[in-house]
Amino acid sequence: MTTPAAEFIDRTLRAEASEERAIVDAARIGGGLRFYGASVGAVRGAVRDARRRHPELSHDEVAALASELWAEPVYERRLAAVVLLQGQVPTLLASDFTRLEQLLRSAGVRELVDPLVADVVRPLLERLEGADAARTRRIVERWKHEGLLPES
Repeated sequence: MTTPAAEFIDRTLRAEASEERAIVDAARIGGGLRFYGASVGAVRGAVRDARRRHPELSHDEVAALASELWAEPVYERRLAAVVLLQGQVPTLLASDFTRLEQLLRSAGVRELVDPLVADVVRPLLERLEGADAARTRRIVERWKHEGLLPES
């Protein structure tokens, strides 16, 4: 089942698509993903407009929307999931690290991993305190040892 927010984002990204950009991005990024050819600005705008159309989305619904967008191996949909999560960092919880790990493991390309780590994982990790912080730091250390995180 596709949610109205995911349908809106996907429809908007397809409308902003450029075959030429899709070809260039596929050659540059690769990773076995499909490409609509929408610009980064179009992705950000689609997410912004979806949030305006659906302000009632709870934390769990936003997290589910990110997963729904990510489920299709389309670069712009996955980038939209990253942009959505970037805007939700203040509401993300330690329990969201499970979902973030799934996204990181299936990203396949640095163009998705890098912003997830820099703009979602790190700020969330910095915000957590106490037992949540200790647990998530252990998770991140495991990710580093597994090579899941970029060198920094």
